[in-house]
Amino acid sequence: MAPLLQTEPLVQIDLTPRKPAPKPEWLKARAPMGETFHNLKKLARELNLHTVCESAHCPNIGECWNHKTATFMMLGNLCTRRCGFCAVPKGKPEPIDHQEPERVAYAVAQLGLKHAVITSVNRDDDNLGAARAFVNVIQEIRKQAPGCQVEVLTPDFQGVDEARRLVVNARPEILNHNIETVPRLYRVAKSGGRYERSLAFLDNAKRESAEHVDGPIVTKTGIIVGMGEEMHELLAVFRDLADRKVDILTVGQYLRPSRDHLPMSRFYTPDEFAFLKHEALQMGFRHVESGPLVRSSYHAHEQAQSTGLS
Repeated sequence: MAPLLQTEPLVQIDLTPRKPAPKPEWLKARAPMGETFHNLKKLARELNLHTVCESAHCPNIGECWNHKTATFMMLGNLCTRRCGFCAVPKGKPEPIDHQEPERVAYAVAQLGLKHAVITSVNRDDDNLGAARAFVNVIQEIRKQAPGCQVEVLTPDFQGVDEARRLVVNARPEILNHNIETVPRLYRVAKSGGRYERSLAFLDNAKRESAEHVDGPIVTKTGIIVGMGEEMHELLAVFRDLADRKVDILTVGQYLRPSRDHLPMSRFYTPDEFAFLKHEALQMGFRHVESGPLVRSSYHAHEQAQSTGLS
């Protein structure tokens, strides 16, 4: 009689869907609601405008919109780059809408903003056209909403000097360009970007604006944490930025927009954000906004006040 075959014990597979780990309490934001929120959303739709608040799934949209603070995103809603952390849709964009700056300025005036933040998708197909759109929106806001401060958050324009100079010469009150992450993660996180190029953008903007009779403009940058960087790498980036006289730094937690985006390595604690703020201020930044829900334009008006702009 043949011996019985020994078989491995059956493995029980749990087919119950796994619940994602809950966010820490410090990462929970209020759901957007309220009359002001809905009015701003209606105005943006009527004027065919995009906001980065919606396109990038910002967790602060409810708080900011109810304080009549929104970051308008120009040059369409399709980005020519595929950054691993960003929720803004990617694809081939439509031609640049040259009437868009006028509509953005109208919205700023209608909302009675004292500090307007304007950004855009990357338009690597037309860097000079993108820069001219920023120039036009700065001029239009000053025409339609006199007294309103203008903060622009621009791409790197692929290092095209003429594009950067156009924006610098338009003299926004704050010129922001986000460094986003540490050099080691640029290849996977900031597709199409170059760390040294972004540093040069901020450095040159400060130097070029200093030649103006009114002196240098305020420069600003932001970084998101939780994509796999180490603390010593963050501090090295802070030193690079401080060496280039960047005035304002924002530090916030990366939240994975979808499974198609980079995985999140970990949540930073409030104590770690406080540590990063302390270290950055010691390096000479004029203002540091550091916290789990911080994004580039979070408390933008307060940042302007802290640098003496208002």
